[in-house]
Amino acid sequence: MILELDGVHAFYGEAHILHGVSLAVGEGERVALVGRNGVGKTTTVNAVLGLARVRAGAVRFHGAAQPLPLRPYRAARAGIAVVVQGRRILPNLTVREHLLLGAAVQRPGPWTLAAVCEMFPILAERAATPGTALSGGQQQMLAIGRALMANPDLLILDEPSEGLAPVVVDELGEALDRLATREGTALLLIEQHLGLIRRAARQFHAMAKGRIVASGPVAGLDEAVLHEHLGV
Repeated sequence: MILELDGVHAFYGEAHILHGVSLAVGEGERVALVGRNGVGKTTTVNAVLGLARVRAGAVRFHGAAQPLPLRPYRAARAGIAVVVQGRRILPNLTVREHLLLGAAVQRPGPWTLAAVCEMFPILAERAATPGTALSGGQQQMLAIGRALMANPDLLILDEPSEGLAPVVVDELGEALDRLATREGTALLLIEQHLGLIRRAARQFHAMAKGRIVASGPVAGLDEAVLHEHLGV
């Protein structure tokens, strides 16, 4: 397994957010973590990165238990790249500079400037443009491209559809499907948009109140689960 959370309890200060969360993503797997706002999805990502404090349970990268407290650089070195909620496109950096920043971890692999620009041609067209001058959809492509430049084994995306028009979400789903199919990159998708979940993921875990409450194949998501955990 690339990433395993085993009975993780995570906190912000004294606020207990995750209550015994267990999930795993293996080589080439495509997993969605779904649920309403505020149930602990982003905290799960933050627990992996050491931004939420893990007080019990274990986090493993490629089978190796990580020492507590966790540190973000350990995830990057282990081949886990994160596209955070809100994209975090930096002012004063061009598109090309953002992509080069993603390569700072210096992991070997197939993702180069040329490969990322083949995946997202608009990034080549606007390479000299400030990242903040791009549209929302283009910024999301830039954030994904920046993460790919780290040549990850696992790409974690936190609410990538947030603020995007439906047609852009469709394009994003197509890109993620290509990414997983062509390169075999494992995906952990933190999301509420059902169309994107169905396009990009194969397995799901549903969260409520900091716990995993349902799991299974995305193809088997039924109406009861959708209404209870996605509000659709």
